[in-house]
This record gives sequence, structure tokens and C-alpha cells, in this order.
Amino acid sequence: MPTVSFCADELNLSPNYFGDLIKRETGKTAQEYIQFKIINVAKERVFSVNKSISEIAYELGFKYPQHFTRLFKQKTGLSPLEYKNLN
Repeated sequence: MPTVSFCADELNLSPNYFGDLIKRETGKTAQEYIQFKIINVAKERVFSVNKSISEIAYELGFKYPQHFTRLFKQKTGLSPLEYKNLN
């Protein structure tokens, strides 16, 4: 998963400045904002018929699919499979 430092580096900003910008614009910490964006992408990808939850987790930069599932459930209240079956 992309870190605050990674995102800041991609934008040629310092991590602190990047974090301050995100906080000022969104009211969220940079880490919360990154997680929010990743979960939004994940919500779309769970409906892909060809891909498993593990494949989606790896594509999104998670080292372990369990970490993806835990974050997804923490942010949405549902596991990726529950989310897929509900929608």
C-alpha cells in the first residue's frame, strides 16, 4: 500500500508538507486519505469476476491479503466478499 512518503515523493513534496496539504483540503490525515482512496478503488475491483480478493489485494500494493481484508472491513463494515454479495 502506498505510504505517505511514497505519495509525497511522487509529487516532489516533503511528507510533512504533503500531510499538511491533505489535512487542510480534506480534514483527514494523509494516511486516512490514502486508505480512503484505496478502499474506493477496491470497492470497484471486488466486482471483477476474474479476480480473487488476494489478487486485488496484491494489485493494490498489500503484502498480505489479510491486511487488505482487515482494512476493507474496518473502513466499510463488511469484508470484501460480503460487500460483493450485498451489492
